Amino acid sequence: MTVTDERTGAAAPVSTTPLLEVRDLHVEFHTRDGVARAVNGVDYSVNAGETLAVLGESGSGKSVTAQTIMGILDMPPGRITQGEILFHGQDMLTMSAEQRRKIRGRKIAMIFQDALSSLNPVLSVGYQLGEMFRVHQGMSRKQARAKSIELMDRVRIPAAKERIGDYPHQFSGGMRQRIMIAMALALEPELIIADEPTTALDVTVQAQVMDLLAELQREYNMGLILITHDLGVVADVADKIAVMYAGRIVETSPVHDIYARPAHPYTKGLLRSIPRLDQKGQELYAIKGLPPNLTRIPGGCAFHPRCPMAQDVCATDVPLLHPVGAERGSACHFWKETIGD
Repeated sequence: MTVTDERTGAAAPVSTTPLLEVRDLHVEFHTRDGVARAVNGVDYSVNAGETLAVLGESGSGKSVTAQTIMGILDMPPGRITQGEILFHGQDMLTMSAEQRRKIRGRKIAMIFQDALSSLNPVLSVGYQLGEMFRVHQGMSRKQARAKSIELMDRVRIPAAKERIGDYPHQFSGGMRQRIMIAMALALEPELIIADEPTTALDVTVQAQVMDLLAELQREYNMGLILITHDLGVVADVADKIAVMYAGRIVETSPVHDIYARPAHPYTKGLLRSIPRLDQKGQELYAIKGLPPNLTRIPGGCAFHPRCPMAQDVCATDVPLLHPVGAERGSACHFWKETIGD
């Protein structure tokens, strides 16, 4: 099977090996309150041209997993205790620091949640964009400037040539996020990790940023890992979804199946929490309770103290990720009842 590479127009073979594969990843943090088990056996994969949305509340382990993939996890206090992160079949956790640096930025890039704090406030956006080309591709300042203007145009920043010398605070939130996307795209990576890229933006700008990401992904045939807490953001852009809770994957599914028939009570609660026009005037639904303290994760299913379907077995036995259909899995003892509810 082949697809067309839009950059070259040539036919490119489709690899059966995932672009990125995370296997049984465990990450913990040593704190004054004890050991926080932030990631507890995460498994997921993403292919070229595919979008994986990783969802869950704050503290579910989404961002820690992404930081571990990127090699920017603070160690200490963070520590990888188990697992593999395979990029094109090679485990990045066993690579040398120099080998990982060659992958980071060039092959895998990241878009962070808060563009204002991620960009250097005392350097112009043109300088920061151009640095990617000067350092990694040996371009002259003139060449890097021209390439930076081209990128700013590509992510639809108006009057890019005139604004190349502006500083981050002179741009709106949506324009700053476009600059972050431009920086991630600079070296044409094969995989982009977008960590809550629209959280601080209003709804209209969120949609524009997500549409831009989807368009660029199709053009460059990139893999995309989209980290978010909002199921409403990913409906039109994701191919598949992994839902995380307390450091574990609790449900995996193609995107449309999870909206039609969620197979885990936590996923069902997240879906019910999305505001809808037909619920005008009604009280918004919220999952009761709070996510667990990661130094004291409950036994059995970590969600059971908040789960409306919990029974005795949920407090004692950790549910495995059961197959519940084509390309679907649920870590719930009562997934059949959840789907049928």
